[in-house]
Amino acid sequence: MLLVLLPPASPAALTTTLRQLQGRLGAQIRVLRIDEATHPAVVRSFGTPALPACVLLRQGVELWRHQGLPDDAGTLGTLLEALR
Repeated sequence: MLLVLLPPASPAALTTTLRQLQGRLGAQIRVLRIDEATHPAVVRSFGTPALPACVLLRQGVELWRHQGLPDDAGTLGTLLEALR
């Protein structure tokens, strides 16, 4: 599962970006959006210095972390490699 931790005032275009990300990742990884305004304790629990940030989890274990959105081929490749 890829948690996408978002600031309270996320632009509406981000929803489209996250849908595209899910499409590129396919069924291997579920993308879950976590908004700081709705779930502040969850977002703070990851201790990210800035938002947006992504955290890849498998059965509750952190496999990978990235500041910002994984929107280029190199970052997506690194994310997928973390699953192996």
